[in-house]
Amino acid sequence: MKKIQIGNRSISKDSPTFIIAEGATNHNNRLDLGLRLIKEAAEAGADALKVQTYTAERLVTKTAPCFWEMADANEKVQGTQYDSYTKVDKLPDDAYYDMKEYADSLNIEFFSTPFSKEDVDFLEKVDVNLYKVASCDTTNLPLLKYIASKQKPIILSTGISRIGEIEEAVEVIEDEGNDQIVLLHCTITYPTPYDCVNLNAMKTMQKVFPDYPIGISDHTIGIEIALASVALGSKCIEKHYTFDKSAGLSSDHWLAIDTSELMQLVTKTRHIEMALGSPVKKIASSEQKALLYARRSLVSAKSICKGKVVDSEDVTIKRPGTGIPPKYLDLIIGCRTLRDIQEDEVLQWTDFLAKEGLNENICHDTC
Repeated sequence: MKKIQIGNRSISKDSPTFIIAEGATNHNNRLDLGLRLIKEAAEAGADALKVQTYTAERLVTKTAPCFWEMADANEKVQGTQYDSYTKVDKLPDDAYYDMKEYADSLNIEFFSTPFSKEDVDFLEKVDVNLYKVASCDTTNLPLLKYIASKQKPIILSTGISRIGEIEEAVEVIEDEGNDQIVLLHCTITYPTPYDCVNLNAMKTMQKVFPDYPIGISDHTIGIEIALASVALGSKCIEKHYTFDKSAGLSSDHWLAIDTSELMQLVTKTRHIEMALGSPVKKIASSEQKALLYARRSLVSAKSICKGKVVDSEDVTIKRPGTGIPPKYLDLIIGCRTLRDIQEDEVLQWTDFLAKEGLNENICHDTC
């Protein structure tokens, strides 16, 4: 898997999961709210705060129907895509420079999803370190080609896409000499029902695109699906984010996670990463005390006189595991004791005279 370098962070097989707080247009066209998104995302531990850069005029026709069902939890969508996008496409250009500078000061990446060549040209002036391509543009090969030509990392969402279409998109990017690609599994339904997430598709993507990190752009309510993706190998998580789910104007606020949930997502992702560990089945360093005291040993069931031939009534099996392992019970039966042994003593190999035919190496086994 390639290592994708993004500023002072990277996305790779061995890197922490790159967590993107998708601010979209939840700045509501205001610089102060954009700065707040950055500040709270950084405090929550996110690696990046992303927005969306477009004008309704360049993105959609005035009659394009909406493809999302709900504007919020209780209100049906009214109007067209154009009607929705014209509400939130007015963040001043100067705000981007201020947001980028502020994000740099907090050591969090600030970048955007461009929806046109003009948007790309503008973001190049802002000097973002990477680009996000929305699922709806996976098949927009001219735009992909133009973004790829900037030779910056591309995070490509793959909602409403078949594997063949993703392969074609990757090929277009690679043909521009750009192999800095992260692929995100995605379902474009807002919010996504759990039975439409299809997390197992990530495994297919990992097989088809072994050179590139795979992640998820998650549109479900809550954080559990994003967390589950980490256990499946996700190296990048994008999750819609807001400072206030009731803020209004942008239709994203109500389905996004808030700052508290983002902090949980980051913290629990790091816990899962630590828990995934190594594919080697071994005794953990934290189990060393249990190795000695939770396992069992052969223990005297009663007092045994020196010189006695041990029988099955003389021996039981108890904790701790500091003596002869239970698997050697049959070897101890028939051995002669070399000392007086009190009841409830943990037995050791040195307590016995090896019976004829007993391998002396076994008698010194303390495993």
